[in-house]
Amino acid sequence: MRVLWVVNIMLPAYALKKGIASSVREGWLTGIYEQIVSAGSKGEDLTLGVLFPAPKKGRAEVVDGVTFYPFKEDLAHPERYDKSLEKKFFDIIEQFQPDIAHIFGTEFPHALAFVRAFQSPERTLIGLQGICTEIAKYYRADLPDTVFSHATIRDAVKRDSLEQQRDKMEIRGVRERGAMLLAGHITGRTSFDREFAKKLCPRAIYHPLNETMRPAFYEGAWSLERADRHTIFVAQGDYPLKGLHFLLRAMPQLIRRFPDLRLKIAGIPVFDHRKEGGRKEGSGKRRAFLAVKKRLPQDVRNGAYGEYLRQIITAGSFWDHVTLTGVLDAEQMREAYLSAHIVLCPSMLENSPNSVAEAMLLGVPCAASRAGGIPSMIEDHQTGLLFTAGDSKSLALAVNELFEDDTLCRTLSENAREVARIRHDPETNGNRLLAIYREMLA
Repeated sequence: MRVLWVVNIMLPAYALKKGIASSVREGWLTGIYEQIVSAGSKGEDLTLGVLFPAPKKGRAEVVDGVTFYPFKEDLAHPERYDKSLEKKFFDIIEQFQPDIAHIFGTEFPHALAFVRAFQSPERTLIGLQGICTEIAKYYRADLPDTVFSHATIRDAVKRDSLEQQRDKMEIRGVRERGAMLLAGHITGRTSFDREFAKKLCPRAIYHPLNETMRPAFYEGAWSLERADRHTIFVAQGDYPLKGLHFLLRAMPQLIRRFPDLRLKIAGIPVFDHRKEGGRKEGSGKRRAFLAVKKRLPQDVRNGAYGEYLRQIITAGSFWDHVTLTGVLDAEQMREAYLSAHIVLCPSMLENSPNSVAEAMLLGVPCAASRAGGIPSMIEDHQTGLLFTAGDSKSLALAVNELFEDDTLCRTLSENAREVARIRHDPETNGNRLLAIYREMLA
């Protein structure tokens, strides 16, 4: 059984062997990769190849028995379709001769280019991650007209205003639908993605498959006694769909009730301000760059969304309660989860956010929007709290309830950890994926 993976990001296993840096945003690929490689080493009749976008062109290389095929793609402009990739992929397909092609995600145009090159729907498996078609519909996330239609100097220079971002997502949705319609098999894990797949591709076979998280999140367990009281951790907030503005709008009310409240936001900082905390300045060149950047006007440093968030914080005078941690690796993320009182996911739409899965594995009390596939992950008041998406008052009520009820926090922690350990069990999910491959070949 020869299986060729098409992934959105360089796997750490490859980067480590090459001695180059890899992104910390690969999420759950490492977990399932380790299971599949382990199955091969234990005698499973499986040969794996991995096709991935790289900063520059490279030759095929074998790492731990897996053949890696780097290809060049303009990841900064994922709405652009590069037809030349079809020929490149055709050549790789001819070389590797896969029995099955497994495409992880539909967010980038290489997914469509690959299925066009492969031309074997019955042997093509697409794994749904974020769903661009639906994201585009909710991308605005109830932002005021004056914000959504505004373009800062930074936005104009980069041609990346909020309206342009939404339009680019719509284009990515068109590519996504094109790829899915050429696939005979689809994997998903929520009622949300199942409904979407069945509606768009009624002839495709839908295979339930849960995710395996990175190894770091299977180690450690949250404890209220060791957590920092009244600390909220948010794993990402760099674009409107993540709903950070809904939380910031609720902050003044929450601070009045909990004066020691702290909000920690991980990921790419969406706004720049001298009162931000927690960002590592790094090398001398990095410090010099930041020094110059801080002297630039806000309109140059921030996009429209970042500027809007900055204005909310300034108007509410709660800069001292907000910390931007910057991008964290898996171990740093785990420590940030474990030190928080609660984890919040205020997104306007998600399929199955990694932050919720990671928090539940560690047993951190979690409150999240009742949106997309999140209700398939959280049972309200059993394994977490659900609040109305886009409603700051509903969000604040959920935070209040968790902060004021220690018994509830401990109950949610225990229940969430138990459920997540089953749902995200590496061996179970690895075996399930192998079973799907066998079903496809049969």
